Amino acid sequence: MLPDRTDRMVEAQAFSCEDKNAVYRAIETRRDVRDQFLPEPLADDVVQRLLGAAHSAPSVGFMQPWNFILVRDAAIRARAHAAFSLANEEAALMFSGATQDTYRSLKLEGIRKAPLSICITCDPTRGGKVILGRTHNPRMDAYSTVCAVQNLWLAARAEGVGVGWVSIFRDRDVREILAIPEHIEIIAWLCLGYVDTLYAEPELAVKGWRQRLPLEDLIFEDRWGASSSSDR
Repeated sequence: MLPDRTDRMVEAQAFSCEDKNAVYRAIETRRDVRDQFLPEPLADDVVQRLLGAAHSAPSVGFMQPWNFILVRDAAIRARAHAAFSLANEEAALMFSGATQDTYRSLKLEGIRKAPLSICITCDPTRGGKVILGRTHNPRMDAYSTVCAVQNLWLAARAEGVGVGWVSIFRDRDVREILAIPEHIEIIAWLCLGYVDTLYAEPELAVKGWRQRLPLEDLIFEDRWGASSSSDR
């Protein structure tokens, strides 16, 4: 029988207007930073706050499957950039014509310019073989880790720290560079650094890659494809 924890409950109430506006501002102005990083190192207390925000994320079965590898060493970052460059060239060749030209014009210099990288991983074995909430969807641990990424990202926006998520890698290259065990899943390589400017809109929208889809086109009611009661 589980112990009575009603004494641990606290009052739930909406935030003040000022606090709500701050939360929504962080969400709406968060950007994927690729090239605007300043060389100034991040203060240790700021890094700890960001990691604390990430560690406060929800996780399936409260398994907290994440680890954070802080990468400051210039030689390791150089190896990571070389691995990225190889994969990025492979990616460029998957596009053609003007689309390929646009792809090549994007500046993706975070690994070299940002003073800190954080590789966030997921350990699917943490907590044992049977995890509450993961019994029928084994990917819930990875989804939980992505929540940690988002927490860190929003906290970074509040701190004036830019974040860029580098996804163009061969998994085996990052695994070798950082000596990551085979059973550990690599979720994100994040580049972090102070920034003094950000794009007013997502960079890929500004540069014509894609535009934000209308929210109303993405909302269904009660079943797939039903956008209003008239569709039922």
